[in-house]
Amino acid sequence: MTDALNAFVVLFIVVDPVGVAWLFAALTVGSELNQQRRMAIQGVSFALVFMYLFFFLGEYVLSWMRISLAAFRIAGGLLLFLLALEMVFARQSGLRSTTSGEQHEAEQKQDLSVFPLAFPLLAGPGALTTVMLMAGHVETFSQRMTMSLIIFMVCVTTLFTLFMARSLSVRLGETGANVISRLFGLILAALAVQFVIDGIRQSFFS
Repeated sequence: MTDALNAFVVLFIVVDPVGVAWLFAALTVGSELNQQRRMAIQGVSFALVFMYLFFFLGEYVLSWMRISLAAFRIAGGLLLFLLALEMVFARQSGLRSTTSGEQHEAEQKQDLSVFPLAFPLLAGPGALTTVMLMAGHVETFSQRMTMSLIIFMVCVTTLFTLFMARSLSVRLGETGANVISRLFGLILAALAVQFVIDGIRQSFFS
């Protein structure tokens, strides 16, 4: 139960539905509500497929590349820690958001469902790393199904926030979104350090 709760919290924080909704609203200014919701559904669907691919096949890829799970936990923990710093200091580096060049390109497109919504906003490097780390903690079929359900629940929650993107962007504004992101970043930093500790313990002390 604790592992499942931790997995949900980490993935929810990394995806950051509130922050994505605020940016999505900014990128779709002028779009009709039906078109905005269609892009939200398609974007979340693509992101879900990406996450499931990494969740179910990531371990085989690591094995093929001869990368141990412990090494990936350390690397993944460091990556998530950098992501946490980005959230705490409200900086945009491309780990969980678009760069300025990508955002400019996105503003010229009418359909944002695949880029930049599905990738890199939802299923970016941080989220894909997280689901692979989740897969590394799976030992039984029931645990695998539980983790799969968690990924689905996070995506459904994200879809709901995207449907509410316009009202959230008005009520929160950029400052409110950054405050929430900073709080999430503090939690993520602690969990990221735990991933590194687990990886070091598995590598040298197991």
